Amino acid sequence: MGDLEVRPAEKSDIPAIVAMLADDPLGAQRESLDDMSPYLAAFEQINADPNQHLITAVRQGRVVGTLQLTVIPGLSRRGATRSIIEGVRIHADERGSGLGTQLIEWAIDESRRQGCQLVQLTSDNTRTDAHRFYERLGFSASHTGFKLQL
Repeated sequence: MGDLEVRPAEKSDIPAIVAMLADDPLGAQRESLDDMSPYLAAFEQINADPNQHLITAVRQGRVVGTLQLTVIPGLSRRGATRSIIEGVRIHADERGSGLGTQLIEWAIDESRRQGCQLVQLTSDNTRTDAHRFYERLGFSASHTGFKLQL
């Protein structure tokens, strides 16, 4: 990956990660850069759970990408373990550079290493560019997802 380091996120990375989460029309509605305390509390929970992998891509000391990989053991599919990729974000300056592909490939490789038989992700219906991106990487839109806001 050249000058790119993919590593577990650190507490000091949280402001940069939140800024990337907020840097699009959907994220701008959901995220707040004013108060980092809920994000820092979530980071502590993620960091304490061995089935959670919050990673960052760092180039020249700057966080330029992130994703969260969750490993879930299950009974369905003959006791298959699966992983879920969430919160994929690439800094605006890096979009189109291949970094997104590198991060998804990292997540797939790590899923294999963790013994997963399936990798899944969700993407908002409005993110058509992201849908094409995931399809190019071999993902298929095979299910309909549902969410319930609590």
